[in-house]
Amino acid sequence: MVAVPIKPEYGPTLGRLLSPRWRAASPLARGAVRVLVVGVIALAIGAFLTLENAHYSRGGRVPFSFSYRGLDRVAAPGEWVRLERHASGGRLKDSFSVRPLVLPPYSGSLSGELPLYAASYISMLRRRDTNFVLRGEGKTRVNAVPAYNVFYTARVAGHTMFGRDVLLVAQRPGAREGVNIVMLTSPTANAQVTSPLEVASAGVLLKPLKTFTLG
Repeated sequence: MVAVPIKPEYGPTLGRLLSPRWRAASPLARGAVRVLVVGVIALAIGAFLTLENAHYSRGGRVPFSFSYRGLDRVAAPGEWVRLERHASGGRLKDSFSVRPLVLPPYSGSLSGELPLYAASYISMLRRRDTNFVLRGEGKTRVNAVPAYNVFYTARVAGHTMFGRDVLLVAQRPGAREGVNIVMLTSPTANAQVTSPLEVASAGVLLKPLKTFTLG
């Protein structure tokens, strides 16, 4: 390989300075250096992929998509997708899952039906978990689409978690199919999240909810 000409005032290059030592080094030392260089490159690639956003999309009758980072996909029967983050000891820190939602037949507007559906949904959560405590509820928007929030605390695998479920249905007359976005975060997962009302306002759950697009 022909070396690129360098002006004398900019030389010698690092390669020329290290060349004598490289030629004098033993084959074992050269091999160790090569392994170290490959390891550093692999770590750099791994760090880049960790920081890079991942994307999930689903088609079908209820298409949706979102981006996320810092979460891992896990299998979850009955859910369309689930993402989780765990502490080094295995304890759940955050989770983001999307489940099917089907409203019963109704007359009137969707904005009036969602609170009614939420009342029965909250009753179901109470029956399923005796430690469930409702902390708030109310209308919200997900990417400008009207939705409904349910905030609560619950016990998951023996630990208290902050919960926020978002009921979201496409804004079409008579629409009944949509998604239930279920988000859980540990009270110790993020210093900026101090109550269920702040779930997905910061931390790893912010991006998937903020980028969630239905349809």
